[in-house]
Amino acid sequence: MTPLRRGEPLTWEGRRTHVPGIIINGAQWGDEGKGKVTDRLGDRVDFCVRYSGGNNAGHTIVVNGERYALHLLPSGTLNEGCRPVLGNGVVIDLDVLFTEIDDLAARGVDTSGLMISANAHIIAEYHKTIDKVTERFLGKAKIGTTGRGVGPAYSDKVNRIGIRIQDLFDESILRRKVEAALEQKNHLLVKVYNRRALEADEIADHLLSYADRIRPHVVDTSIVLNEALDQGKVVLFEGAQAHHLDVDHGTYPYVTSSNPVAAGACVGSGVGPTRVDRIVGVAKAYTTRVGEGPFPTELNDERGEKLRNDGGEFGTTTGRPRRCGWFDPLVVEAAARVSGFTDIFLTKLDTLTGWEKIPICVGYDVNGERFDKLPYSQTAFHHAKPIYEEVDGWTEDISGARQFSDFPATTQAYVKRLEELIGTRISGIGVGPGREQTVMINDLL
Repeated sequence: MTPLRRGEPLTWEGRRTHVPGIIINGAQWGDEGKGKVTDRLGDRVDFCVRYSGGNNAGHTIVVNGERYALHLLPSGTLNEGCRPVLGNGVVIDLDVLFTEIDDLAARGVDTSGLMISANAHIIAEYHKTIDKVTERFLGKAKIGTTGRGVGPAYSDKVNRIGIRIQDLFDESILRRKVEAALEQKNHLLVKVYNRRALEADEIADHLLSYADRIRPHVVDTSIVLNEALDQGKVVLFEGAQAHHLDVDHGTYPYVTSSNPVAAGACVGSGVGPTRVDRIVGVAKAYTTRVGEGPFPTELNDERGEKLRNDGGEFGTTTGRPRRCGWFDPLVVEAAARVSGFTDIFLTKLDTLTGWEKIPICVGYDVNGERFDKLPYSQTAFHHAKPIYEEVDGWTEDISGARQFSDFPATTQAYVKRLEELIGTRISGIGVGPGREQTVMINDLL
């Protein structure tokens, strides 16, 4: 078989001549604006798949002046004709899921087409309890979790004592699993954390109350998605969190409990890597982070406060103020390398309007040694001091730009310098929260 070069159509054994699979992946520490990119493509996409994480993530999307905050459902939910999917890699809080569905229904959004993998795991009440008490117990060594039970649910999944969506349809199995889980966890809650024991029947009854309502949405999503790709339909895999929160490739231990890198889309949805031909990394024009962990370009002064206020940097799900700093190409380059980005979508470029000079991190100084790539050592990264170069800023309002040529020369120069440092082409730029406030340089589909 003749090897293919990137971008060439795939032709094998009479099947389709194109693989219309695209992954949207965060390139920093989350909150980059992945929802905006997904929503932008939504009317050209047949399926939008969440493949990892839980309701510890959030996407804020503005459509026709209306703001929507999604915490669990894929952003494609807001696009007519796009089927939203929660893959097997997602952990689902049923209370949050149906609250979100009800809230959208009250605003006229139809979610009847939602499909949920039977193999997705459930966040039970004891997961949330353990998440909160463990974080408090850690004190100054805390990870900075959202306390929504995501980590403990993934721990149970790996420990093979998790509860899956399909278990809601077999009451005896569900009750046995809850009892087995609490046999261990109640000892932990009572003897270590001095909390009251949880009742197995109470938790099981609550989960079972959702069985009839969720049943119409539950399918083998792997079969559905692969058949859709066979038919030439466009499937968009929407990442939650981001590369540097990945449990394997992120700034461990200050990470999430899943694999939000691009490869996680295949594991978390049941679709093979040969079904994907476009991977888009999303990065802010500066850098933000929520929670604990190293952040070399963080600004703990009035400049960081200005970025936070100008960019509205407060968490969609938690409301927590985000830590803010200058753009760090080393962080984004590492994500591009591991996930194999074909394109970068740069968001919130308009937030930088008004700065006379804009620093860009071009390397790290670690105890006198220069690093031009992200150091593998957690200790080195923790002690990294950014090496900056400065470029000219701009004062012109760029929120109305729709073509790259609409930007002032200094804005164009900033984007081109980032592209050069990252080593991946920048194909789209966000200049405001609205769906239409986008500059496309290269089509993403």
